[in-house]
Amino acid sequence: MEDKIKKLNDLREAAKLGGGKKRIESQHKKGKLTARERIELLVDEGSFDETDIFVTHRSNEFGLEKQKILGDGVVTGFATIDQRPVALFSQDFTVFGGSLSEAHAEKIVKIMDTAMKLGIPIIGLNDSGGARIQEGVVSLGGYADIFLRNTLASGVVPQISAVLGPCAGGAVYSPAITDFIFMVKNSSYMFVTGPNVVKTVTHEEVSFEDLGGADTHASKSGVAHFNYDSEPETLENIRKLISYIPLNWKDTAPEKEFDFSQDLIVPKLNEIIPDNPNKPYNMHDVINLLLDDGEFLEVHKNFAENIIVGFGRIGGVSIGVIANQPSVFAGVLDINSSIKAARFVRFCDAFNIPILVLEDVPGFLPGTDQEWNGIIKNGAKLLFAFAEATVPKVTVITRKAYGGAYDVMNSKHIRGDFNYAWPSAEIAVMGPKGAVEIIFKKEIQSAENPEEELDRKLSEYIEKFANPYIAAERGYIDDVITPSETRLRLVKAFQLLKTKVDTNPKKKHSNIPL
Repeated sequence: MEDKIKKLNDLREAAKLGGGKKRIESQHKKGKLTARERIELLVDEGSFDETDIFVTHRSNEFGLEKQKILGDGVVTGFATIDQRPVALFSQDFTVFGGSLSEAHAEKIVKIMDTAMKLGIPIIGLNDSGGARIQEGVVSLGGYADIFLRNTLASGVVPQISAVLGPCAGGAVYSPAITDFIFMVKNSSYMFVTGPNVVKTVTHEEVSFEDLGGADTHASKSGVAHFNYDSEPETLENIRKLISYIPLNWKDTAPEKEFDFSQDLIVPKLNEIIPDNPNKPYNMHDVINLLLDDGEFLEVHKNFAENIIVGFGRIGGVSIGVIANQPSVFAGVLDINSSIKAARFVRFCDAFNIPILVLEDVPGFLPGTDQEWNGIIKNGAKLLFAFAEATVPKVTVITRKAYGGAYDVMNSKHIRGDFNYAWPSAEIAVMGPKGAVEIIFKKEIQSAENPEEELDRKLSEYIEKFANPYIAAERGYIDDVITPSETRLRLVKAFQLLKTKVDTNPKKKHSNIPL
């Protein structure tokens, strides 16, 4: 038995070396960690239980039968993060460039199938040269098997992808289906076709980084939800994300202990809104004062910055925040911000995470570019997402709530549970000046001094309509509250809403305007 145990241990040690010391050194020279080093940083110490360590490929083409390495380029298994279980796979670039073979795909599929049965999150650490060309269509079939599991797992368990190296061609579609994508600056990239193909087809010259690097996808395409300077920072933030979300769609997110006897009045909130309604302010200042300990994990930080989304806690309860950002394009809704927020709302709703909306929106962005690129259908995505969501939903209107954007941003009419407004709120079909110019057009034009008449009518309109009280009279606003008491009201609201039950009509699935 001793000899057999020794053989087992020798095989395990060989598998842990992956493609060998030289290739590991090469990986380190690029500033990249190995597949197993990444897992060690990500999960609780000593918690990783590896599966399928002895799997090898079955190909006999192009001399591959002479190149068999245990594990076949991907490390799979189960572990815990903050004592909560997760399933994970980590591609090993030191073995065949992390390329996906039939056996490699089968290992990933197996871990995903098991995670679905267990009801635990799936984390994929991607670092791969793509399909293993020597295996041809078999490797392509392996990708499709993974895509199917990604799709079936969507909304059942959270799926998180970290792109920590190359991810090109068909390989990009697995992360694209998952809930969140993390990338590392200057060492990871994603694209369907690489720079050489782009140059051949379109005659454009572009670098790997400009075409599909972390900054590109975090700011221009919106493909990446998070991008960081290093792999350790990336892995640490995956741990943070996991702390805000449940294990599966039937579960609830972890709740932290909270001292309800503390003073929840925040006087600083009274000082944030400028007296001039056209002057911007930073909605992050509001978010930081409302959330427990000011802790906020922002999602899509550098994409569509006119809307803010991310995770925090109020009264110990994990919540998703969607907030207009007045300091960027006046907080207007456009195509990118609508898509960004809609996707986030649907994630929160799928996984029982209550939603807080902080609203200061002057409307939808006008212009031919927006209209021709589909602001109607894309704005409808956000409306659809809020209307469909059955999780607890609380809205605070801090200032502007104009036109259709008022309806879209979780208004009472689309099942907002508690809708509050600050005294500075302006709830109307459009901005006062535009409204006055339409309503009193004849009176202004015929007046002896049109500018004075415009100012007079504007003052009258603002006094009568640019406030939250008409909406409150109708019950569209549950209460007008002082900014300083907002945190107290939100803590109470989210505690009360813990027992909320709401449903949608039975159907196969909805048809969101894609």
